[in-house]
Amino acid sequence: MKTKLFLQKRTPLLYAIIFLLFTLSCGTGKDKSAGTTLSGKAVIEKEGNDWIFLFNGTTTKGWRGFNQETLPESWIIEDGLLKSLGAGGDIGGDIVYGAMKFEDFELYWEWKISKGGNSGVFYHVVEGEQYSAPYENAPEYQVLDDPHYVAQVDENQLTASDYSMYTASLETKKLKPVGEWNTSRIIFTKAKVEHWLNGDKLLEFVPWSKDWNERRNSEKWKDYPDYGKAKKGYIGLQDHGSLVWFRNIKIKKL
Repeated sequence: MKTKLFLQKRTPLLYAIIFLLFTLSCGTGKDKSAGTTLSGKAVIEKEGNDWIFLFNGTTTKGWRGFNQETLPESWIIEDGLLKSLGAGGDIGGDIVYGAMKFEDFELYWEWKISKGGNSGVFYHVVEGEQYSAPYENAPEYQVLDDPHYVAQVDENQLTASDYSMYTASLETKKLKPVGEWNTSRIIFTKAKVEHWLNGDKLLEFVPWSKDWNERRNSEKWKDYPDYGKAKKGYIGLQDHGSLVWFRNIKIKKL
């Protein structure tokens, strides 16, 4: 009789302990379902967020040279980062994510660059024997070490600008020093394009508008009749002869 009474008094306590352990176990798993590591390796994100990782720190699958079938040897994975060894120039060395084309999208990536370095991120890239490099037809988010770049450039050729088209705000730009990581974002729709750097929107414009066409028909692009015409294409990374590192490259279709 005493044994039965002993169990009856302790059964609610046992249930409570079991419930608490189960809840903590479920919560721990949930905490690991989103985010990225400091090393640049992607952690699986929550279902339903629609992000597609183009580079997550472990593989270059999907990437290849522009107008090529394989990835150039000058692009490597190093410590979970996609690194350009700087073997290219105006022509040669650029790569594209050839597994998928994008139309309207939000693209996010993190990057750092060597002192005096020059690179860029292209979108709506079109390939073909008539093109020697992505810049001949694709818009470019400029990636540059603004303070130490030795060549003379226009303001619309500085970091976060739509290269030789629209200038990123010089007043609000917060470019990190060489060796530190920057975060960038392009939001492209047919109604509006936005360029972001380190959490700040630095420019916006309407693609294929009257203003866009006036800039498009300027002296810079007169020798490139197909520049900016494509409404769908590949994402590309530029090797302009500088060491540059990328991580957490991801995109969402809009």
